Amino acid sequence: MWCVPEIDSEFVARMEDVLKLYARPYRQREPVICLDERPVQLLDPARPDVPMRAGRPRRSDYEYVREGTANIFCIIEPLTGRRLTYASANRKGRAFTRALQRIERRYRRAKKIHLVMDNLSTHSLTSLTATLGAKNAQRLWRRFEVHHTPKHASWLDVAEMEASLVSRECLGTTRIGHLHTLKSRVAAWRKRTEAEHRPIHWKFTVADARRVFRYDGIITPRSEH
Repeated sequence: MWCVPEIDSEFVARMEDVLKLYARPYRQREPVICLDERPVQLLDPARPDVPMRAGRPRRSDYEYVREGTANIFCIIEPLTGRRLTYASANRKGRAFTRALQRIERRYRRAKKIHLVMDNLSTHSLTSLTATLGAKNAQRLWRRFEVHHTPKHASWLDVAEMEASLVSRECLGTTRIGHLHTLKSRVAAWRKRTEAEHRPIHWKFTVADARRVFRYDGIITPRSEH
């Protein structure tokens, strides 16, 4: 269920900016990339599973040991289905910087990389500066044109759909107790899914937004940048 705050001019401006970006035809030199993070709790079985035998199903103990948390950076180019989704130890500023470096390397020939993401505090130039220093941070940040979703409207980020796919198709209900196992499973899922060329088709448009939220003629969005 969507959680939508008051529909003010800032909300409309950011929403329509993202929706117009999604509606654009594919441009190889200006790819649209969506990024989001998904936390993962690492749970190690307290006892090893009993393997399946003839006439006897595999058995797993309900007890587990908490091994901390990890993170999955969900990164996708919706129109092509190209993915960079991968697991990391956390989602701190240094990790976010590494994620942007991965995107830049994948799209090194792009003139401009449009990056859609939510308003997490680490999604900023400050994180890059703390990791790379001012000069290198500015160089990396200039490779992107950032499109923040409205506050309390991260559902506008296609990468949330990617996070849902990872949860259902990769993680499932199996307990994962170690980061290296998580990294391996996510990498295998990404490789398989990207080979299948599975794009994400976004259907919610500016016209839909104006109809659903009933603001047309009441709130005038800021001009596009």
